[in-house]
Amino acid sequence: MAHDHTKPVNVRFAVLTASDRSSLGEREDISGAEIGRIGGENGWELVSHTIVADDKEMLKKEMIRLCDIVQVNVVLTTGGTGLAPRDFTPDATVEVIEKNVPGIAEAMRLESLKKTPYAMLSRAICGVRGKTLIVNLPGSPKAVRECLDVILPAIPHAVALLGDEVSDCAR
Repeated sequence: MAHDHTKPVNVRFAVLTASDRSSLGEREDISGAEIGRIGGENGWELVSHTIVADDKEMLKKEMIRLCDIVQVNVVLTTGGTGLAPRDFTPDATVEVIEKNVPGIAEAMRLESLKKTPYAMLSRAICGVRGKTLIVNLPGSPKAVRECLDVILPAIPHAVALLGDEVSDCAR
């Protein structure tokens, strides 16, 4: 069945924040809250918002739970995408995805490079596990907004593709 691009796609999403300090309640999760707000403004259903420590095994476990048990359409992570010793989000992501979707991360880095040279230090990974798209977003609220501005238009189509609702990809 071909997807009708005029009909909105129901996007059920989860926010997964990687932050030692936020997981301990020492710092507010502003970036995760921003992702939830932006998703809601786009008519998406926020199913889960989890904060875990910057720990690869904890991140993997939560990503697998959100994809396999909760079965959200999209997991949007925030934090842990840089070069710091405790930045493990891309490492966890690459271990749980079945397909890499490099174009999403490339688009975010390309747009972000227009604003800061530090964007080239992002190790963000995007990929698919089952019928769930996982997207690694940066840890700052400003960078989250900038990256979501770039990728939001493609997310409903990705969800439709993963749900096997698209048979003709004509533009």
